[in-house]
Amino acid sequence: MKTFLHHGFCPIRDAIARLANKWSLLVLTTLRANGVMRFGQIQKSIGDISQRMLTVTLRSLETDGLVHRKVYPEIPPKVEYELSDSGHKLMPHIEALIGWAVENMSDKRAMTDGNNI
Repeated sequence: MKTFLHHGFCPIRDAIARLANKWSLLVLTTLRANGVMRFGQIQKSIGDISQRMLTVTLRSLETDGLVHRKVYPEIPPKVEYELSDSGHKLMPHIEALIGWAVENMSDKRAMTDGNNI
């Protein structure tokens, strides 16, 4: 029997801890679709994310090496975000997950909507 006991480093737990929150996948997907973006552009693109949550999410993704942050020495400061090389390497896997969700969740949503009529 294979076990998944946590003894220090666990790639499954680590990946889920970094990506399985409400915003990380949306931010990564937004950057993949649009390329280099400023903070306000990301926020407008997602729509319902608060400034604080976007800041926390971007910092976390930057710390994990998935997003690159570039600060220009201007007044007011100009900051741009883009996927890092690691972020680009991760995206095919995220896109596969999104594809699976689109294929499978629409069927479940249709069944749920039918029960609510």
